[in-house]
Amino acid sequence: MGQPSGNAGGMPNFGDGQNFSYSYHGDPKATFSQFFGTSNPFENFFNGSPGGMGGNMGMGGNMGMGGHEEMDIDLDEILGGFGGGNMRGQFRPHGSNQKPRKQARIQDPTIEKEVFVSIEEIATGCEKKMKISRKIYKDDGSVVLEDKVLKINIKPGWKSGTKVTFSREGDQIPGKIPADIAFIIRDKPHPIFTRDGANIKYNYKVPLREALCGTIVQVPTLDGKKVGINCAGEVIKPTTTKRLQGFGLPNQRSSKERRPHC
Repeated sequence: MGQPSGNAGGMPNFGDGQNFSYSYHGDPKATFSQFFGTSNPFENFFNGSPGGMGGNMGMGGNMGMGGHEEMDIDLDEILGGFGGGNMRGQFRPHGSNQKPRKQARIQDPTIEKEVFVSIEEIATGCEKKMKISRKIYKDDGSVVLEDKVLKINIKPGWKSGTKVTFSREGDQIPGKIPADIAFIIRDKPHPIFTRDGANIKYNYKVPLREALCGTIVQVPTLDGKKVGINCAGEVIKPTTTKRLQGFGLPNQRSSKERRPHC
């Protein structure tokens, strides 16, 4: 009872259903022959034979619109890739011929560099030229060093910490996105002024006699001139603060408006 035998209907005889066992031999065409009585069971459906589907379907008594047309079904094409009975290691899932997706390129971290700007340059605005050198890696493995000049247009009144970014100006490496280069504006130390936002501070040491009797303090400005502050007739204390309107840095929202000079 180890192997099933075909009966008149083309189906295997499984015996009494108690002691049947079956082992696959690896040949799909032989399996079709055992179960259907032929190695190509689709032939009777499409070759126009009696009892098939190809004789009298469609308009005019046949499959087509006009004359008789037969369909040729090849079992080897249906089982293509099985290797004529060798089913192991031959089957490929649908879409296996598709090209794999390209891996997304990763961008290198941003390169940051500080640029120190004087108070006079912030007051009027200026242009800074920054020279950079970057490496360009070619496909053949060679490396080329490229020099480039990046221009920074500094607007009047820019605050310390303002960042200017140039996109993808870093080293060019195959498979990677070049890094961005960011320049951070910083205040350059001044010999007599200190910056407080848009205000400029100037500290003046008053002699004791002038502090008690009063005096006129000459205050320097950014354009090189001096403006007198009349403190005559008053006692100047260590915490005394005077303001000169319109001698500070431009307002960032409006470059024409000048803030106080302290």
